[in-house]
Amino acid sequence: MKRFKELYLAKEVELEDIDKYVGQWNFSEETCTLREYLGLNEEEEDVWISQSDEALFALLEAQRSKS
Repeated sequence: MKRFKELYLAKEVELEDIDKYVGQWNFSEETCTLREYLGLNEEEEDVWISQSDEALFALLEAQRSKS
């Protein structure tokens, strides 16, 4: 299964779609963490939690621009 980050970097989903993935994880029987489910690394998760959605999106957008 492709994770949100992988799909976002491939321009297959938009940033707003992260909420859909969070919802899917909440109602799934997955044993992985939300970070793993979304395909985020520890730094990305920390920025998301400690700063904001926008800060996470800035990190992802920078990666997306490089690919």
